[in-house]
Amino acid sequence: MKRKIRLKGQLKTYMYWPLMLTILVVLMNIPVYYMNTKAGICVSIFTVLYFIVVLSAYFLNKPAMLNEIINFATQYATVQKHLLNEFEIPYALLDYNSKILWMNQEFQKVTEKDKKYHKSITTIFPVITRELLEKEGDTNNVQVTYGEKIYRASMNRIYFDEVTEDSDVIELENNEQYLTALYLFDETELHHYIQENKEQQLVSALVYIDNYEEALESIEEVKRSLLVALVDRKVSKYFSERDSIIKKIEKDKYFVVFKHKYLDQLIEDKFSILEEVKTIKVGNEMAVTLSIGVGVNATNYNQKYEYSRMAIDLALGRGGDQVVVKDGEKISYFGGKSRQVEKMTRVKARVKAHALREIMETKDQVLIMGHKISDMDAFGAAVGVYCAAQVLGKKAHIVIDEVTSSLRPMKECFAEEKGYPVDMFVRSEKAMELVDYNTAVVVVDTNRPNFVECPDLLNRTKTIVVFDHHRQSSEVIDNAVLSYIETYASSTCEMVAEVLQYFNENIHLKPAEADCIYAGILIDTNNFMTKTGVRTFEAAAYLRRCGAEVTRVRKLMRDDMEAYKARAEAVRHAQVYRGAFAISICPGENIESPTIVGAQAANELLNIVGIKASFVLTEYNDKIYISSRSIDEINVQIIMERMGGGGHLNMAGTQLVDCTLEEAEAQLKDTLDQMIEEGDIEI
Repeated sequence: MKRKIRLKGQLKTYMYWPLMLTILVVLMNIPVYYMNTKAGICVSIFTVLYFIVVLSAYFLNKPAMLNEIINFATQYATVQKHLLNEFEIPYALLDYNSKILWMNQEFQKVTEKDKKYHKSITTIFPVITRELLEKEGDTNNVQVTYGEKIYRASMNRIYFDEVTEDSDVIELENNEQYLTALYLFDETELHHYIQENKEQQLVSALVYIDNYEEALESIEEVKRSLLVALVDRKVSKYFSERDSIIKKIEKDKYFVVFKHKYLDQLIEDKFSILEEVKTIKVGNEMAVTLSIGVGVNATNYNQKYEYSRMAIDLALGRGGDQVVVKDGEKISYFGGKSRQVEKMTRVKARVKAHALREIMETKDQVLIMGHKISDMDAFGAAVGVYCAAQVLGKKAHIVIDEVTSSLRPMKECFAEEKGYPVDMFVRSEKAMELVDYNTAVVVVDTNRPNFVECPDLLNRTKTIVVFDHHRQSSEVIDNAVLSYIETYASSTCEMVAEVLQYFNENIHLKPAEADCIYAGILIDTNNFMTKTGVRTFEAAAYLRRCGAEVTRVRKLMRDDMEAYKARAEAVRHAQVYRGAFAISICPGENIESPTIVGAQAANELLNIVGIKASFVLTEYNDKIYISSRSIDEINVQIIMERMGGGGHLNMAGTQLVDCTLEEAEAQLKDTLDQMIEEGDIEI
């Protein structure tokens, strides 16, 4: 419908003023009539003529004035459009389908498009999609790249009802319609300076020689200085090529500072210095290995050094021969392919034993727990710590919720009729009732808080002790007052057996207790065939002197028929993947402890010629458990870590949730393919 154009506001009042003056003339005419009738008639005639003239002038001038106003508005809009077209900031209007309606000259220069280009903005900037434009909110800012330029794209909605809010001509029924105004702000130079500033930031690193003393002892004395000089030269040359400052702070420790821009080069190079130092041969039987801790993205230099110190501690705790990069809360690992060298000295074990005794003497009771679904190593280590507490006359309890079929014969050796208290073993609920401020909690065979039998127990006391032989990950029990983690040890039972020898001169294990600790060593070493060192046999000899009986332990560790058949089935149906990996699924039906059987099957598969690593998948309690084993050629720990687990170089595992056995197997194969392609594992 065509609408009439009306004047409004002050302009309307200005146009009506002559007509309104007619009323004033009429009011003036009234007293004139009282003074003189003829004069009043004359004024009345004049008033009528005045009104006719003013009214005629109003209707004659109004269209002309409106035309002038419209012409001015048109010219003003043209000026605005002209200014917007020559606006220095690239600007474009988009419809609700993300198509370009109009663009100014700068936008044309940036995109190299003309004004007839009315395709979707996504064809120019793939990041700006229709879904992005439809997101709630008046303003969106995204970073886009076009050519070699980096822009910040700012998008503002222009609703039609806001534009026509004061209009008398257009009335919208649907006020949700809108256009999008797109502005491009060139931030190429800003990003360049930000990147340059980041690249110029200093990164601190600590470089430690893992086996300095052991390597020197393996060569003649006259060649020792040559070995040290060659290591110094390798380290200095490697980092000097990256414009670094290298300072030797101790005989086997270096402090390195380099620019952040070289960190990506080192990562891409996968810190080849780890392999380079192993090539140094001057008659030394033992290869030299390095551990490197790198601290990145801290607020100040002190914190960067602290990050590098935390990283080197983690690298050493994981067995050395690797690099740990701590980038804020993110932690990355490189290397870690070689086996850690066994320490021949027992000084550390003696120090830890005395520290454990001092802690126990100050507490009223001791709670000992291993990891969930305890195995023989965790159970045996817990029994060993229990014996230490008993020697000091302290009340002690072992926290265990689920007793597997492999543990039940051992646990029955500690029954009440055999002289052991009925509350020697307690469940997590009872442990939470027992714990108080004067309780020491000892964690064995794990150093990850989420893996312990009762995680809540760690938050109920400040006195926590950790004994473990697994390599550390980024998730650790960080509030332990005493942490004894030795990755070279074959088992936690071996560590506990050493500690018991220095704990108290009068300590004497009963045969059942010695059997239990011995069994833990036996299982984790696969009958002394894997990861066995001199100290392993020394620990076994100590336990044998305490009354451990090999025959008795073997009888206690026998499997039932169903478990034996399941293990045989897993071996029989194993498939060889990529000519080096044995992968199988262990049936879990009618088996009380399928995870134990899966681990045993993984050990059996290593006896096949050509198999470098074995993986057995088991479904249990709505989770998929993967047990991985190797002899010496493949580091299964880094494979399991990639899948969220961990362990040792030749013995590791992980747990997967919300997936089937088929999906878990596919994920395992994808991980192996990816790591082979990246060069992390070699076959």
